[in-house]
Formats: sequence, C-alpha cells, structure tokens
Amino acid sequence: MMDPKLEQIVNSIQSYFRGVRTEWGKINWPEKRQVVTETVFVIVIVFVFTVAVYLMDIIFKGLLGIFK
Repeated sequence: MMDPKLEQIVNSIQSYFRGVRTEWGKINWPEKRQVVTETVFVIVIVFVFTVAVYLMDIIFKGLLGIFK
C-alpha cells in the first residue's frame, strides 16, 4: 500500500498529463506553406534591419570622423 501523500502526488501527475494530452489534441497547427512563408518573411526583415544598422554605423562613423 502506498503512502496517501505519495498516492496523491502520483494522481496529480497523472491528471496533469491527461490534461496535457487532451489540450494537445486541440492545437491548430499551421500549414507548412504558412510556416515557410512566415519564416522567409522574418529572415528578410532581419536582413533588412541588419543592413540598415550597418549603413547607419558607417554614416555615423564618417560624420564623427570629420570632427576629429
């Protein structure tokens, strides 16, 4: 026979994972096309911002270099 506290913990864990399994079935997964499109979009945005920051860095270095 199990200790009542241990049995309560085991029951709680089992109940939790049953709930997780139930909720997992309710998830609406996006289609592959949507995932690929949004991933490409994010990569393009990151690239554009990276280039913009790099260009601003060059411009500010040039402007501040004049005042030396």
